[in-house]
Amino acid sequence: MLIIIAVIILAIALGIFIFLKLTFFKTFPKLEGEPEIGKWYDIPVESAKSSDGSEWHGIFRKGTKNKVVVYFFGGGVSITPETSEGGTEFFATNMMAQDFVAQGGIGSNAEDNPFKDWSFIVIPYATGDFHAGTGIYEGKKTVYHTGYSNYSAYVEQIKQYLGEPDTLLVTGFSAGGFAASLLADDVIDRFPSAENVTVCVDSSLLLYDGWHDTAVNLWKSPIEISDRLTTNNLVLDSLTALHKKRGDSVKILFDCSYRDDTLMQYQSYINSGKMDKNKELGDNFQRDLKEMVNGLQTNIPDVGIYIWCYGEDANTHNTQHTIISANVFDKLGNDRSVGEWIYAAVNGDIKTYGLELLDKTF
Repeated sequence: MLIIIAVIILAIALGIFIFLKLTFFKTFPKLEGEPEIGKWYDIPVESAKSSDGSEWHGIFRKGTKNKVVVYFFGGGVSITPETSEGGTEFFATNMMAQDFVAQGGIGSNAEDNPFKDWSFIVIPYATGDFHAGTGIYEGKKTVYHTGYSNYSAYVEQIKQYLGEPDTLLVTGFSAGGFAASLLADDVIDRFPSAENVTVCVDSSLLLYDGWHDTAVNLWKSPIEISDRLTTNNLVLDSLTALHKKRGDSVKILFDCSYRDDTLMQYQSYINSGKMDKNKELGDNFQRDLKEMVNGLQTNIPDVGIYIWCYGEDANTHNTQHTIISANVFDKLGNDRSVGEWIYAAVNGDIKTYGLELLDKTF
């Protein structure tokens, strides 16, 4: 009997180990020589660091088409010295589980994914600075807010494998969506051959009067990034500036669930110093999101909007956070999934869905 129990325990342990190796502990091979088409690689970047000082690497897949996705990952944010020292309470501090995320959602090789044959430059997130920092915080501990330094060094290193792409999609989810808005102009400058350019921000809305101060003094962002931050809405400021500079040469998209369960918790922290979520905070988020959408439509007349509902709680009606890294091809009650909506916009068909959710009451 003891032998049987031991065998069962061993089998369970082995199963857990295999699951972790295929998910949270998954790693891709390091690129040596020319990349194989369709294969994911980790790209070491000299001097790049995660916030805790551990290694940071880029993730890359070369496609068959002359088209590129620059894809920023999310994972929380630091806005003050206190949140920098709080580390994992507020943001991802190292590269744990990020290789696994790359293969899901918009990066998957599913047959119905119209981006499956594009090249992917994935920018993992482990610096707490919306990928926009060049600074090192020295307090009770040392925190590397060097997301911009990591990103820029990696992109310049990997460009040699891409030739001159004709089409560019800059996107990201959560903190990576904030990054897509902040860094889109910088990315576009790095790919001057791309005449077809789309920027899509997924699930990125936080209102904070201190964005400019945080960017300048904590993250030490490049001045051309921090100078755009003039209100409490970082994404609206950044996308408005992008449109003002680039005009109709860049198609701009924004999507979000209408009562985002995670964003409201960070907004609660900004407002009260405490992470929280409840129906009232959901109501507040829904109202703020409506105001943001109005601002986008006013400032960027041809903007595409997709407001969606998924994973709604029966009591609070609060909803899932982010979509492009996972169920981006679910229809969500509309004619097109978020993935199909993005692809249609890339091809010149910009649509808006889900605005009726912003007026939904309970």
